[in-house]
Amino acid sequence: MTTLFDGYRLGDLTLPNRMVMAPMTRVRAAAGGLATPSMAAYYAQRATAGLIISEGVQPSLIGQSNPGTPGLHAEEQVTAWRPVTAAVHANGGRIFAQIMHGGRVSHPDTTGTRPVGPSAVPAVGEVFTPAGPRPAPTPRALDTAEVPEHAGSYARAARRAVEAGFDGVELHGANGYLISQFLSSNANLRTDRYGGSVANRIRFAVEAVSATAEAVGGPRTGIRLSPGGTFWGVEETDVPELYAALLAELARLDLAYVHFEATADEEVLVGLRRAWPGTLIVNPVVPMGPKQTERADADRWLGLGAELISFGRGFIANPDLVERLRTGLPIAPVDETTYYQGGDAGYLTYPAYQYTA
Repeated sequence: MTTLFDGYRLGDLTLPNRMVMAPMTRVRAAAGGLATPSMAAYYAQRATAGLIISEGVQPSLIGQSNPGTPGLHAEEQVTAWRPVTAAVHANGGRIFAQIMHGGRVSHPDTTGTRPVGPSAVPAVGEVFTPAGPRPAPTPRALDTAEVPEHAGSYARAARRAVEAGFDGVELHGANGYLISQFLSSNANLRTDRYGGSVANRIRFAVEAVSATAEAVGGPRTGIRLSPGGTFWGVEETDVPELYAALLAELARLDLAYVHFEATADEEVLVGLRRAWPGTLIVNPVVPMGPKQTERADADRWLGLGAELISFGRGFIANPDLVERLRTGLPIAPVDETTYYQGGDAGYLTYPAYQYTA
């Protein structure tokens, strides 16, 4: 029976266990979207994960969603990331960069320009800006001729990621950001070849992933998806059909993996597992707690056919999460007030488990 602690071959990588550190925005980058020494320490502390997926990294300035996030669209950003990937590798780890274009989930106060999206439909809720939360603005709808440029931005960032020492990349196709907006049936009201039918709504995702796989290789490319998720007000009215069609196209590309958030009914996700012939990562999307239900949920998804399981909050508060789950040690709670406050508190200050004599 497969366990979390069995090794796994992912492309050219040998993972020592099946635990993945999920991508989590922590807004600790320096001005100009530069990675920092604290970020190197943070990821290196968690290098016992089978695979680390970084926080979302913008592929262009207009693709930046939140202030304080890192980029991969300038050479100085590549240089700043190299100590981070080197620190992870020195500690025996493996790390993919998550490439995240925010699309309409952004603000001119953050980027200096009006956000773009598939249609002129604002996100639901407030977005983060340097001056605090602001209502999501109405994005500028991309012209048909502009869309390939934004699809290609993922590939350009992927090349820079590899130059910076990342082992691969994950495209953020979930949580209401740009790829998710194109998949959506209410954020995407286009009538050209990128909107309307399922075949048209998956086109942007397929073009972005195809360009990235061509740039750095399929085995270095993954994508994260949240079937049926309603983040930032997106809706998808035809989840099984939409994602089955998307997976069928992605299956041609020899990708490293598809990464699902468990945002749809289990029956739907199990059906999509059958439709995807490659490696599947599942994020059960449950909080870590003293009852350690995360281990039971992880084992359940392994039994349902996932090869790898990703954990979010648990890795924030437990840099040694692999060992804690392996040996049944207590799971430390996370302080949510420190998620986005900046600084090292609640970032580098969570200790490994302290054994007492």
